[in-house]
Amino acid sequence: MTTAAGYFDRKPNSAPRPGLAHLQADPSSPHTPQRTFSSAFSSPSLSYRAEEEVLVFELGARHLSVGIAGESNPRCRLEFSSENSRRVGDYHCYYPEYQNRPRKRRRDYKWGEDHELWSLDLRGVDLGLVEDKLEREVREAYNKYLLLDSKIKRLVLVLPSVLPHRLLSSILSTIFVNFQTPSITLFSSPALNVVAAGCRGGLVVDIGWDETVVTGIYDFREIQVCRTARAMKLVTKHMAELLKRYADSDATDTDKPESFEDQEQQLPYQLFFDSRYFEFAEEVTSRIAWCPAAQESAQPPNHQATALSDNDPSIPHDDHAQDTMSIPSPLPPRKTLRIPFTKLAEPVEKGLLAQGANIHNLDHEEQSLPQLIYKSLLTLPSDVRSACMARIIITGGGSNIAGLKSRLLNEVKSIIDKRSWNPVQGRVARPATDYPKLDQPRGTETMLELQVEDEITEKLEKEKAKRLQADVAGEIRGVETLGAWAGGSLVASLKVKGLVEIERDSFLSTGLAGAMRESEVVAATQRMSLGARTGLGEKSGWTLGPWA
Repeated sequence: MTTAAGYFDRKPNSAPRPGLAHLQADPSSPHTPQRTFSSAFSSPSLSYRAEEEVLVFELGARHLSVGIAGESNPRCRLEFSSENSRRVGDYHCYYPEYQNRPRKRRRDYKWGEDHELWSLDLRGVDLGLVEDKLEREVREAYNKYLLLDSKIKRLVLVLPSVLPHRLLSSILSTIFVNFQTPSITLFSSPALNVVAAGCRGGLVVDIGWDETVVTGIYDFREIQVCRTARAMKLVTKHMAELLKRYADSDATDTDKPESFEDQEQQLPYQLFFDSRYFEFAEEVTSRIAWCPAAQESAQPPNHQATALSDNDPSIPHDDHAQDTMSIPSPLPPRKTLRIPFTKLAEPVEKGLLAQGANIHNLDHEEQSLPQLIYKSLLTLPSDVRSACMARIIITGGGSNIAGLKSRLLNEVKSIIDKRSWNPVQGRVARPATDYPKLDQPRGTETMLELQVEDEITEKLEKEKAKRLQADVAGEIRGVETLGAWAGGSLVASLKVKGLVEIERDSFLSTGLAGAMRESEVVAATQRMSLGARTGLGEKSGWTLGPWA
């Protein structure tokens, strides 16, 4: 009788059965190894990718960019326009001679209101219409470009840093109710622009549609925000003025209107308040609008331009500065507008740089972009200012205008050279060189001479300097960025936990009222660190972060 120890000491016979010996692989001959296949109905193996895909949405006043985290570019970029808001079965835009048909006169028409999702002034905004437009575009993105199920995908939503609570609540409720998204993580676009630029901080100049926002970022945190109403909406208005001025080729310079008020009297009313003219002006602005260098000021360029403008191929020079552009007008009567090339820089200078306007008569919300950037740097602390000066990130739709980035950097540099960092303006402010230098006490030099050099300290400083990388600070320098969507794709692929994470059940039960304040979140975290125990699936709460 065998014992238990003897039973376990026995080894199994590794020799195959005599009838199956021909099936055993010969190790001396090459053979294909066996492959393991995994399916959705079998147990997961090591080769099965169990990570869930995260969707990244970038939502602005005029566009929606949708893609998957980890990719370099979004899958689609959808524009909000009047043609996208047509009813099902409405094909009137495909009728013959549709462009030549007169439109209805609208005396309450606001410039570009048919081509934007929302306006910052919510007094005349129908939030129900905003929700319907957003739902239609998101549904088109899911069904046509993503081809994914929205119920199991976590969503990263990139929004402007300043947004009204009513509008934010409408956006979140539309996505949660109509698409059953389990959770949404909110990120601000300025912080993601810094991430996409490869920096930890900088000064983000976002030239948007309604306004231009200048945000100071330090260590991925928003420190200071300034804004102005000079943005692309105003630039397209001035471009429409220019096109209408040259619409009548027979009119002389004295007969051409100079402002919107004069044009309303001389031009047909239905032409001025027509969305087709907005599309025409926007297309011309995006294609051939440009910004001259600071020395040129919309005049023919000369040879005394700066080295930055000479090396910039987007800025025109003498060989074609006097050319006349022939622009075919799609509006009736169909004519070819002949506009001097230098005149196409006037809308950009008037709209963004406040060319020809008195600075002292401008309101705080009407400042030019160089003045706004300078005042934003002036209000920052000295250490943060030195880091942000060398990392000025110009982004947004207006940043694509040829020559605008170099013009802004040169203007800011000239203001700093003229005024330094003195917040006082006027005759009272004098440069520091005008004041007499104070004599230092005589004992200072003797005290410095008596100091003994420490060899150990010098050696440690040299070793520290070798390890540290030289950082650029204290000078005006521009940095390119890949955009807010690319930054959101990078952050979402790294599995970084966001500051604002909103669950579907908690939002549908309480809405934005269920968001906790930052002080309450900090207090709850301290209680947990002192010994309070919670469940694994229980969360202390969520906060709105910069949108609070």
